[in-house]
Amino acid sequence: MKAGLSQNTQLKQELKINPRLYQAMDLLYMPLLDLQQHLKQELLNNPFLDMVEPEEEEEEAEGDEATEAEAAPEEQQEEKTNNDEIDWEEILLDGFDAGGRREEHEEREYYEPVTVDSRNLADHLIDQITLLDLTPRQQFLADEFIGNINEDGYLACPPEQVLKSVNEEVERAAETMERDTDDLPFYTMSEIEAMLVIIQNLDPPGVGARDLRECLMLQLKEAGLEQSVPFRLVRDCFEELINHRWSEISKRFGISPSDVQKAADEIKKLDPKPGLMYSDASDNYIIPDLIVDKIDQRYHVFLNDANLPRLKLSRAYQEIARDKKKFEGESKEFISSKLNSANWMIQAIEQRRQTMLKVMNYIVDRQREFFEKGVQYLKPLTLREVAEVINMHESTVSRVTNEKFVQTPRGVLPLKFFFSSGLSTTQGEDVSARGIKAQIEKLVSDEDPKHPLTDQAIVNILKESGVQIARRTVAKYRDQLGVLSARMRKRV
Repeated sequence: MKAGLSQNTQLKQELKINPRLYQAMDLLYMPLLDLQQHLKQELLNNPFLDMVEPEEEEEEAEGDEATEAEAAPEEQQEEKTNNDEIDWEEILLDGFDAGGRREEHEEREYYEPVTVDSRNLADHLIDQITLLDLTPRQQFLADEFIGNINEDGYLACPPEQVLKSVNEEVERAAETMERDTDDLPFYTMSEIEAMLVIIQNLDPPGVGARDLRECLMLQLKEAGLEQSVPFRLVRDCFEELINHRWSEISKRFGISPSDVQKAADEIKKLDPKPGLMYSDASDNYIIPDLIVDKIDQRYHVFLNDANLPRLKLSRAYQEIARDKKKFEGESKEFISSKLNSANWMIQAIEQRRQTMLKVMNYIVDRQREFFEKGVQYLKPLTLREVAEVINMHESTVSRVTNEKFVQTPRGVLPLKFFFSSGLSTTQGEDVSARGIKAQIEKLVSDEDPKHPLTDQAIVNILKESGVQIARRTVAKYRDQLGVLSARMRKRV
């Protein structure tokens, strides 16, 4: 191979996406609250954007009924008043730092909402520890235990690891203070076990357990049921219990299978994750982006955008921008950029509104039986099908439906709820997989507990109603619904 320099030409195609196109995609993707904050920020950043006030909407409605001759003097007077109050030209030329009434801008200043601190499980445990008469050495060990309890309330590491961790701290403290470890003795396993007992006696019952079995035993012990059948079942035959082997347990304890099942029912009332009641997870409130309402036997779709700022072009800035002789260089480029951006933003918001209405209107037409009769009548629907009908790309429909919610007569639902695969029926129609799951769930809830339906029995029942489905598909849907197998559901 010979080294050297050479020149060559080639022809290739590249797809470059305009930054505004990226922003348009983001606007489609944004849920209602995110869009609201985004528009407020745009109002602060772009002087050519202004917000339509409710009073202005009323004036616009009245202005449509008035004549042009009457409207013209009013418009001139309004412009004159605005120019008297704020020197818009000076603001434009000085980078929006001079002149004007600052009070108006301060009132519209946007403040980022601050999350209020909330108390969690660790705080609840520390409050209880401080009420106990503990030595500083015990207090340090208690803090180490609490730091290793997860949000479910379980001890996240074995006691041996806690012992190793605290002794490493003791060793570091001795080195820092240049003292002998005889003055700062290492913790022993007996101290660890004694502190674990103290932690496990705190509220909520079951906290500090190392596994589910110990958690249930702690709760039964706290309830004074240490000598009861449920406690003995958890302690002595936990594996048989979770596998519903009632016959084996009844033979082992010399009691009837029905008594075993009654004891199991009592155990089901216990909390497998006691720490979650003190979880610091905040509540997520849903504000629907769309509303479907039935009016005069017809379903109508509305956008829930009453709280969204309605944008318009600032009339005062438009007048200044029209006089192109006053602006050159960077000022001219800035004004042109901001004006184009404002126009584009208003158009993009309107396009978003129209796209969401198109998608939801088609969904309502397609899923009318669902709104009338329930989830069992939900029809299969794909993003591609909607995209073809409304003449848009599939990815656009995906962005429109992502993280969006709609308020319907059937409740508040995510838009993704209406999309699911389908199965064929003997009549040649299609039925939604979500509707099949609803049928399976209803069959299981209505079954005889002593003779629960097997997967094959469910297949046969669905086949009688015209639904062609395999047994493995029924098993898959049952698992997704969190429904146990027939053997595990059987009552004695």
